[in-house]
Amino acid sequence: MYARYDGSSKPGASALWIALLTAASTATTYVLACATPFPALAALAALHMRERDGLALMALAWIASQIVGFGLLGYPHSSTTVTWGLALAVAALVSAGAAYLLLPRLRLRSVWSRLAAGYVVAFLAFKAAIALCGLALGDLASALDPAIVLAQFIRNGAILLGLFLLYHGLVALGVPAARGGLATA
Repeated sequence: MYARYDGSSKPGASALWIALLTAASTATTYVLACATPFPALAALAALHMRERDGLALMALAWIASQIVGFGLLGYPHSSTTVTWGLALAVAALVSAGAAYLLLPRLRLRSVWSRLAAGYVVAFLAFKAAIALCGLALGDLASALDPAIVLAQFIRNGAILLGLFLLYHGLVALGVPAARGGLATA
């Protein structure tokens, strides 16, 4: 059976994790030049955070990615770039929403199966939202290019593993766990 909150967290822990994970995703965005791992963040948040906190994480990670992109990476200041930026915000929130909606219903027992399922759900929801935006913007081909999608799936999966290990490593060192998510009861 699963519980939404196991009582092992402290007040402010979720805010700390939102800040830490936003910083980690910002570094990823900068190092990989526009590769904010929204599906990875969504899966991790659905596993370890309350939904409200997970959605806040997605919004802050998106804002940080836009600051990095326009401020440091030199994104062009065009209507197309801004529109795609907004599409990413929608897709990030859809990704998290899907993980929060479906993950508890899957009734998976192990943390690894919940993490993997949450990631697949979040990634598929993210790509579906991007595809719909691409259709609306007339750029569906690049949104669904199989080689790009596969590379994104692998890259985001690797980032998810790193974030998961970071989260559990810091908790093991005494950083309080985030509040909420699907903890085993």
